[in-house]
Amino acid sequence: MAREQLSATQSFVPLKEVRDNVAVMRDGSLRAIIMASSINFALKSHDEQTAILAQFQSFLNTLDFSIQIVVESRRLNINPYLELLASKEESQDNDLMRVQLREYIEFIRTFTAEVDIMVKSFFVVVPYSPVAVNLEKSLNTLITRQKQPAISDEMRFEENRTQLEQRVGVVESGLARLGVRTIPLGGDEIVELFYHLFNPGEEGRSAPSR
Repeated sequence: MAREQLSATQSFVPLKEVRDNVAVMRDGSLRAIIMASSINFALKSHDEQTAILAQFQSFLNTLDFSIQIVVESRRLNINPYLELLASKEESQDNDLMRVQLREYIEFIRTFTAEVDIMVKSFFVVVPYSPVAVNLEKSLNTLITRQKQPAISDEMRFEENRTQLEQRVGVVESGLARLGVRTIPLGGDEIVELFYHLFNPGEEGRSAPSR
């Protein structure tokens, strides 16, 4: 029964596998995920805000493919910080410093118990859908005498990944002109991101290894 429930749950997940830092979806399309820094837009002057909006509009107009911007809000796990503070208590020579440190730890613990402190992460999803080969298959069935060398799945994947990497380069260049720093996610980071997206109640747990 548990195995049937797990299989039914996995059917709702569009991800098939993570391969060479690329998310391979069930329909055969590929996704690259880029983590992006934020811009404190409210602190910019009016002219700076206008320039950023114009540059962002120009960036979107240069794209000939769609992108997805994802904002992930996750509750900040403060326990490692509290454990670090507690480990410093014994090393304090001054009794007053130890008391203040204990009071500070208790204040942080009480405050975070009453108020959810959220950390936001920004991601840009760059897709690539390989060209359908149905027409090629149909022609091959009609012209049986003309056989072309078969392309292996590995070669086809590498070709598609190259096309995806070119799109990633375009997105990174456009965001860099806005002052946004970017870094592509690796395979383990993609797995962890998907794990937390589909298990929002388990922020404190790490994603299972692949």
